[in-house]
Amino acid sequence: MIADRAYDAQERVITPLENANKGIVIPSTRSRKQVRDYDHHIYQARHLIENFFAKLKQYRAIATRYDKTACTFLGGIHLAAAAIWLI
Repeated sequence: MIADRAYDAQERVITPLENANKGIVIPSTRSRKQVRDYDHHIYQARHLIENFFAKLKQYRAIATRYDKTACTFLGGIHLAAAAIWLI
């Protein structure tokens, strides 16, 4: 599970994931006494992907899905993604 620091709730999030033998990539909050280890590279990749989707949502046609068919919507996503990568 890859999540942000806001999901650092031990009983509600961390313990059930550990009981299900899931890998946890959630950094500890700064106020936690026991710092949990996590893979910094995976967490950094998650942050890049999250920022990409935030930039993609800035395009109004993508955020509100004006296109009626899935094919034209996917074409709009490809066009917006290309514009983001070129910037």
